[in-house]
Amino acid sequence: MARYKQIDMSPRLLAVDLSRQILAGSFEFALSHLIDRLNLSAFDSRFRNDAVGAPAYPPALLLKIVLLAYSKGITHSRDIEAACRENVVFMAISGDSHPHFTTIAHFIATLSEPIADVFAQVLTVCDQEGLIGRQMFAIDGVKLPSNASKAKSGTRADFTREAAKMRAQVAKMIERHRGCDQSAGSEPCAGNKEARHIERLTRQAERIEQWLEQHPNDRHGVKNSVRQSNRTDNESAKIATEKGVIQGYTAVAAVDAKHQIVVAAQAHGVGQEQELLLPMLDALGPQRTAHTLINTDAGYYSKRNVHALDQRGVKACIPDPNYRSRDARYAGQSAHKAKPDALWDKRKAPKHLTLFRPKDFQVAADLSHCICPAGKRLYRSGHHRNLNGFATADFAGAKRDCGPCSLRARCLRKPESTPTRQVAIFLRKVVYEQQLEQAVERMKQMVDSAQGHELIAQRFATVEPVFGNVRFNKALNRFTLRGQAKVDGQWKLCCLVHNIEKLANNGYSR
Repeated sequence: MARYKQIDMSPRLLAVDLSRQILAGSFEFALSHLIDRLNLSAFDSRFRNDAVGAPAYPPALLLKIVLLAYSKGITHSRDIEAACRENVVFMAISGDSHPHFTTIAHFIATLSEPIADVFAQVLTVCDQEGLIGRQMFAIDGVKLPSNASKAKSGTRADFTREAAKMRAQVAKMIERHRGCDQSAGSEPCAGNKEARHIERLTRQAERIEQWLEQHPNDRHGVKNSVRQSNRTDNESAKIATEKGVIQGYTAVAAVDAKHQIVVAAQAHGVGQEQELLLPMLDALGPQRTAHTLINTDAGYYSKRNVHALDQRGVKACIPDPNYRSRDARYAGQSAHKAKPDALWDKRKAPKHLTLFRPKDFQVAADLSHCICPAGKRLYRSGHHRNLNGFATADFAGAKRDCGPCSLRARCLRKPESTPTRQVAIFLRKVVYEQQLEQAVERMKQMVDSAQGHELIAQRFATVEPVFGNVRFNKALNRFTLRGQAKVDGQWKLCCLVHNIEKLANNGYSR
């Protein structure tokens, strides 16, 4: 019968050379070598202990510890402190230092400003190593929950009603107890449980009223629409995802196609990705060249975004939401859309009929006439005039056309008394609409071409593996901080781990 050696896993004291625990070619080796060569003077402004006070942990040391922890999927400061005491790799990277978890938590929470400079320096190293091609930047976002309560979201009007409801409930309970006390004699009717309930409701109402005083205005989105606020993190947003609604942030990354290096990273408390394209384009300014192509998915498409990229002369591939309906490869998709869904009714709600607006009238290039939705001509009436400080061209229909028209009810506010339709077209808007439609048409031609089909597939293969690495391999699937600035710093920290790992896998510092 075979005999094997006994394996003893009991604790023991070992003489360990910490400098030999970080193996060449590993992530830890590349991390230590890289951080030691970065300029971290941006961290010096937070210290005032040159003459008095205790010595502080070097920022390079804390940055190594945090980045190593994030690469292992460890995000909580207490767990990072425990790893520095128990894990030999953490001991080696930190020189057997044991920073308190409060020191680690404060360092991560205050990284929002200096981490941007560190991120830029690491990109410079990646460029020197030849890992950035600048041929195509793929932009996409992932919606992650944050350290905020979804139940405490709403508008200021919702919070006001909630506080008033609590006050009314407390007043009703107190009034009932008073009547009970008067009828029962000397023994009180309110128990300890009810008293605690009254105290809890009063305290919650006071907190809501205090929050309303500190935030006198609602959050506003595009077209001045009111966005829901949140009493735990007012810069986060309620975001719809495939797995339900979360309270969190949209983390956006721009990834270079050559070696999947994250060249820009931002986090925004916004659910609609259309608003995030231009801010990302501004962040890509130092990395982008005149020949760099911007590649996004349909979530970033809007006519305004397409027009803005066209005006800036940026090469881009942004498919519109209906691009699959024009692609022969998706010819059978309508059969799947017609299938019932137990959780979601895909049928579109019927639209209410509204009056025709000026945008429904097609203006001739020479501004001599315009065509109404019924196909009739409206002719110019007079010269240009100013309306609220803007030049307009006025058009009016003929009685022979407007009188018997079957669309009078949708064209005139008072069809029984108004003889003809009159339209005022803003000249500047006409030029803008023409430029807008031209830019949109050029983008559709680009997307529908063979090159566009290839770019759509290339975008998916470029940016999605980055999110897979960060969210699942590194288990960084939620934000632990509050506030847009802090969350943005934490997202840059996550992307920094990915970039350093790319450096390590491509032979940096071996």
